[in-house]
Amino acid sequence: MAERKFHLHDGRRGVAMAVRVTPRASRNEVTAIQEDGTVKVRLAASPKDGEANSALVKYLAEVLGVAPSKIEIVAGETGRDKLISVLDMDKEELQNRLMAYIG
Repeated sequence: MAERKFHLHDGRRGVAMAVRVTPRASRNEVTAIQEDGTVKVRLAASPKDGEANSALVKYLAEVLGVAPSKIEIVAGETGRDKLISVLDMDKEELQNRLMAYIG
């Protein structure tokens, strides 16, 4: 059997989380973490022209204490339900930071 050649890429380590966004709220806030793990977030921004997506990335960066470049909307850019990737963080650290922020 011939030896197979592989082309490998270094991946960036991170965690994904489900987020449900409510735009046009009175203020930015994390309101709940549902039983299925979905994080509910209210944003003051409008969904018009991607404003809410930009506000979400900036707000989550503030909440989690990371640079906005470490946060990416992986799926759901045009909907309320989104899949967010946070690079260079594991799930325990993300959970601890969220819980510390919520109080």
